[in-house]
Amino acid sequence: MSKTISDIQEEIIEEFAILDGDMEMTNFYVMELGQKLPEFNDADRTDDNIVKGCQSKVWLTAELDDDKVIFKADSNTAITKGLVSLLVRILSGQKAAEIVDAEIFFPQRIGMERFIGTQRSNGFGAMIKQMKLYALALKSKIEA
Repeated sequence: MSKTISDIQEEIIEEFAILDGDMEMTNFYVMELGQKLPEFNDADRTDDNIVKGCQSKVWLTAELDDDKVIFKADSNTAITKGLVSLLVRILSGQKAAEIVDAEIFFPQRIGMERFIGTQRSNGFGAMIKQMKLYALALKSKIEA
């Protein structure tokens, strides 16, 4: 049985709780998570795959594997790459309809705005929006 979007977010909340609000450790941990993202295909580093609304460059792709959406992502900055890796971890491998309806609650619970600032918060919101748009498009493809 695969984990739900909520289950994975709860795991992330527990991981960040261990850091006990230490900003330096938190930023280091987020950057470390980004290093674990699978290799991103250079051919996918196109303007079409750039998430609009991010200060850093964030590339994002989505494809269907059976009835699950698989996201791949990368960024040109370590902290942003870590942030997008969290979203990939939560949403990749889930069904399109579940992604579209998902409530992303972990940022509030870990106090993310304290360590990423307004610009990155806006960019993070743009990443979520783009992932949901991809899921919506793939959902209509499945239903067609």
